[in-house]
Amino acid sequence: MTMSRRGVLAAGAGTAAGAGLLAGCGSNTGRGGGDGKGTELSQWYHQYGEPGTEQAVERYAGAYRKARVSVQWRPGNYDQQTAAALLTDSGPDVFEVNGPTLDQIQGGQVVDLTELVKDVRDDFDPAVLAPKTYDGRVWGVPQVIDMQMLYYRKSLLRDAGVEPPDTLDALVEAARRLTGSKVKGLFLGNDGGAGVLGGTPLYAAGLQLVTEDGKVGFDDPAAARTLGKLHRLYADKSLLLGAPADWSDPSAFTQGLTAMQWSGLWALPQIQKELGDDFGVLPFPKDGGQGRPAVPVGAYGAAVSARSKHKEAAKEFVRWLWVQRTDFQEDFALSYGFHIPARISLARRATRLRSGAAAEAVRFTTDHGCAQPLLWTPAAQTAYQDALSRIIGSGASPEGELRAVVRKVAAELDRVKNVKKTS
Repeated sequence: MTMSRRGVLAAGAGTAAGAGLLAGCGSNTGRGGGDGKGTELSQWYHQYGEPGTEQAVERYAGAYRKARVSVQWRPGNYDQQTAAALLTDSGPDVFEVNGPTLDQIQGGQVVDLTELVKDVRDDFDPAVLAPKTYDGRVWGVPQVIDMQMLYYRKSLLRDAGVEPPDTLDALVEAARRLTGSKVKGLFLGNDGGAGVLGGTPLYAAGLQLVTEDGKVGFDDPAAARTLGKLHRLYADKSLLLGAPADWSDPSAFTQGLTAMQWSGLWALPQIQKELGDDFGVLPFPKDGGQGRPAVPVGAYGAAVSARSKHKEAAKEFVRWLWVQRTDFQEDFALSYGFHIPARISLARRATRLRSGAAAEAVRFTTDHGCAQPLLWTPAAQTAYQDALSRIIGSGASPEGELRAVVRKVAAELDRVKNVKKTS
């Protein structure tokens, strides 16, 4: 369920050490310090795919008067680059982060930003603020929201006599009925959905990855029942596999290779352009009596390095850009790609989000948004993801796979609690 503003991070290998790590595409875009101190701040972004984004963030930095802000555009494995840079004195002062991670917070690598958002905290979408909050303190300010949803072709469903599915059973049946010699019923990615769906089906079953009191949230028979239905899609040969582009690209859907596709909000403008009004959108459908629709959400956030020599100046810049300058926040979300502002008030007033499928996406996010919790560590993610892949593609026993995952995740949660006690 981890997502960036682009949906997927740029491919490419960034190393975790050495001089090459700190080499980047930079431009000194800030003005001379208006406070007379001439403070210089470095700001890192991962490499966005949307045209105009780099120029926009340079323009924001150039509008700041209290410090000189140098923007660094970081190609390659951005998360790995920033994780390594936070351990050095040569890293950024301000940086966007798909986190911060629990280890970075517990390790004292990032600065507490709670004070920056105290007056507007309730205006941030809680689904994306929660993973940036630890022990009641905020460690990253959400920038924009990305979300994923199910797109379906109205005409294809109508011709097949299929209603838009509102349960997982209905989705399985709809995908089977919509599959023909030239069109598959559903596209969840070229791996059958293991990579993109993540914990979304568990939330749809009424479960969680991690409970509020820090325990495994899917040690329940409903988890095996739900994940087993994903294999039914694969076994029925209802899934499109081997598409020219993966799930984040809507081309399989717009070219008629599939009647339904799981993708992101960023795909909406292209789908509207090519299909007009011949499509609808849905959340991931609920499963079982305790189930509920589920919509995965995520947000890059602005954070401040604890190794920065200008922590207070860096915090003030974050306050200015991501709390005070709502005009820049709305511009960043909607002018270079298609995303939801992290602030509830901005999402409500944005003209492009007030009608049609875009308005539905905002409602889905508000009503059904679920984000990967902060306590869901990389080790837990790997164990679950590997098991999900075996369940979907190989028909492995959901019960047996999940028993092993529950043990591994429980051990990880115990490790995290012990770190907290000793820190």
